[in-house]
Amino acid sequence: MITKQLTNREEDVMKILWVAKKGFVKDLMKQHPNPKPHYNTFSTIIRGLEDKGFVAHNSYGNSHEYYPAITKEEYRKMSIKNMVTDYFESSYKNIVSFFVNEEKLNVEDLKELIKLIETKNKNQ
Repeated sequence: MITKQLTNREEDVMKILWVAKKGFVKDLMKQHPNPKPHYNTFSTIIRGLEDKGFVAHNSYGNSHEYYPAITKEEYRKMSIKNMVTDYFESSYKNIVSFFVNEEKLNVEDLKELIKLIETKNKNQ
């Protein structure tokens, strides 16, 4: 399982790949918002993502068509798990408390979460 975190630039490229599903560097670069990185920079980022196991490719002669080797959902789960481990003492309760204290969750949100947990427990 991949456990490495991505840089902001790497995440930006992965977001493009998750939407595009696959593509050659020149085609993927067209989808990058301005300011666009230099072609060589973009290509280096994709190859780095491949080295980390996030991207794979199909070869057509000297050309490479890249595609995500990990889904956005898989990356989201890994990122959240790493964040909870690194910043919230491996406690999901601590992360919920953080959002309550930051006023990002209210009583109604918490009631919905409780219902979700109760429903999930009933279905197991």
